Amino acid sequence: MSEAFSIRPISRTDYEQWLPLWDGYNAFYGRSGETALDPDITRMTWSRFFDTYEPMHALVAESDGRLIGLTHYILHRSTTSIQPNCYLQDLFTSEAARGKGVGRALIEGVYERARSAGSPRVYWLTHETNHTAMRLYDQVAEKSGFVMYRKMF
Repeated sequence: MSEAFSIRPISRTDYEQWLPLWDGYNAFYGRSGETALDPDITRMTWSRFFDTYEPMHALVAESDGRLIGLTHYILHRSTTSIQPNCYLQDLFTSEAARGKGVGRALIEGVYERARSAGSPRVYWLTHETNHTAMRLYDQVAEKSGFVMYRKMF
């Protein structure tokens, strides 16, 4: 992999290269083997990127014709703002691309798209054990102080 890479919106022709990155992201969070996402979820996620009525979007990092990273983000309404908020839902780079600024560039790409959409903020979550990613996140954003609660059904 050369050091040069670009960030761009995902294309329908990217599926074969996007899928291993998506699978890697899910495996990182324990969704593989018996706990893997249902293939229907992956198919639906992919289709949402290209549906103009969906608020879900994707950017990819590319180097020498190969995808080396992905990010998915969602623009959504809020009760505390007229403008949409931007939730950066997924961020993943190939192992070979780590430490080369790809993750930061993907986040900056989401920042640019959020600003273009009139969003006043971008926010995201990560697991408390994801210390490597948090070193980057501490450089490009601030911790909100909020704690997430959830109830699974």
